[in-house]
Amino acid sequence: MSIFHIVILAIVQGITEFLPISSSGHLILTHALLTPGTGSQNFFGATLTMDIAVHIGSLIAVLIYFRKDIFAMMKAGINILKTGTITGPESRMLVFIVAGSIPVMALGLVIHLTEPAWARSLQVIGWTMLGFGILLGVADKIGTKERTTDDMTWRDAAIIGFAQMLALIPGTSRSGITMTAARFLGFNRVEAARYSFLLSIVAISAAGMVGLLDFMKDPQSDMITGLIVGIIVSFLAAIGAIHFLMTWLGRASFSLFVWYRVALGLVLLALLYTGHLA
Repeated sequence: MSIFHIVILAIVQGITEFLPISSSGHLILTHALLTPGTGSQNFFGATLTMDIAVHIGSLIAVLIYFRKDIFAMMKAGINILKTGTITGPESRMLVFIVAGSIPVMALGLVIHLTEPAWARSLQVIGWTMLGFGILLGVADKIGTKERTTDDMTWRDAAIIGFAQMLALIPGTSRSGITMTAARFLGFNRVEAARYSFLLSIVAISAAGMVGLLDFMKDPQSDMITGLIVGIIVSFLAAIGAIHFLMTWLGRASFSLFVWYRVALGLVLLALLYTGHLA
């Protein structure tokens, strides 16, 4: 894979990981556009390893941006281990994030081991981009805009956690589906995004670890430079995307992303079903 391909891939990943527009869908589409021919690139080989590598850059970005929340939860975790009790919003948040990450990690492991064909299908991406984009718009319209994460319950954490499983379908968007669920539950836009980003830490860490283990089984020295470049570029793009979204949602709705998803989904489906895109 060329450095140009890696840089484009990292920029796409960094921007789309935290915006509710599907990083997996955009990564697959980017591979399809940058790789000539049909099936000439092993999506479950080098490209998937690179996909996971640029996820590491995104992980570093969210850890730095929300470092205060993370340090608070780390202290709360130590207190839970010492006392055996869950008290305070930071302790509850930590437990909710860990518990809410179990469903997606379990299903993600199954998909990683089985490598189903639909996991890299452009047709699936087109339909999920469209359908889940509309669903985000509906949730944003009917959300009460009042609740914060301090009001979160086990029921809320479970619903958002199971909703996150849908993100394993390409084109759904992990951040998009968790924010959609949070908006349906009445959380305001900024809090929905904040919880979604904190929830992403476990899932992205798990994906990155799987990728590193796969890479260590068959290390390729010529890929190391590309991996480093991918991580750095992805990190810079992700930091910018997080800051943009948190600022945007403080004064605007999800409409921009809804219309983008609907437009991209329709264009992609039109190109696919008219034979202009294989």
